[in-house]
Amino acid sequence: IMTGTLSSGINAEYGDGLYLEEVEVGEEKPRQVISGLVKHIPIEEMQNRPCILLCNLKPAKMRGIMSHAMVMCASTPEKVEILAPPAGSKPGDKVTVEGYPATSVEQLNPKKKVFEGVQPDFLVSPEGHALY
Repeated sequence: IMTGTLSSGINAEYGDGLYLEEVEVGEEKPRQVISGLVKHIPIEEMQNRPCILLCNLKPAKMRGIMSHAMVMCASTPEKVEILAPPAGSKPGDKVTVEGYPATSVEQLNPKKKVFEGVQPDFLVSPEGHALY
């Protein structure tokens, strides 16, 4: 999990409710990411926005375009919000969870469903802070 910045190169409505985004994550070039946030977050709120990304997923083809990360969000039945990185962080900073060792894998094995196994434990506090 890393911090990034959604760039201004966001294409509104790429397909069925999808944004095609460029995300700066402190690498040589931005990552191309496709997210299904069109119905939840206006394009103006996507521009130059700090975010948190899951970057070691296997790249996935969506509508013929490769997506190289997942924009992390919190949601309720009424609202979806992009997770904001800690104050002072810059693109490419690793996001860790207090009390858990900071290990990383180059790419998660999609057959092992690692993310799907931990996703239910991602929560949001009443103050709006991401918890695990």
